[in-house]
Amino acid sequence: MDVLVVRHGPTEWSRTGRHTGRTDVPLDPAGRALAATLAPVVAAWAPQVVLSSPLARALDTCRLAGCGEGATIDDDLREWDYGADEGRTTPEIRRERPGWTVWRDGPAEGERIEEVAARADRALGRIAALGVDRVAVFSHGHFLRVFAARWLRLPPVTGAHLALDAGTLSLLGHERETPVITRWNVSVGAGAVSVL
Repeated sequence: MDVLVVRHGPTEWSRTGRHTGRTDVPLDPAGRALAATLAPVVAAWAPQVVLSSPLARALDTCRLAGCGEGATIDDDLREWDYGADEGRTTPEIRRERPGWTVWRDGPAEGERIEEVAARADRALGRIAALGVDRVAVFSHGHFLRVFAARWLRLPPVTGAHLALDAGTLSLLGHERETPVITRWNVSVGAGAVSVL
């Protein structure tokens, strides 16, 4: 099985570095345009099952990429709940908590990394049970980094080493029986049909 991982297109908050967890910030105009450029690549890859976070920025990316018809909403694919740090940038948080990182310290009053990993593990378990070859997942930056770490059977904090830009594609697969990252953080140019 291969899993195509799609991070939603840019939003006003993602462009300014604000932690965007449960706040349902929409794609900005450039984010909508970027999401639409994914359509020919995703169509050429031909997923058999499409799963999406219920949050508008992921679901709209899914729709604009041509996968909205028949996509299944999976609540476990939501972004990390940043609690009291929602909407704040890392520099703002570090003024109060020097050296803070979401990966080591977690957000104030939000989800612990172990809880995010548990959601990723549940989603991966459901994906494995589908019995298909190609699944596309539309979700969010920090969550997908944890998701990829858990795909590799590594601790969730490994996601700290997997930078993931808005509006990019990644591919999780296997080398024989070993789970691998086949492609990561791939930007799609206008007119691209296959980058995977």
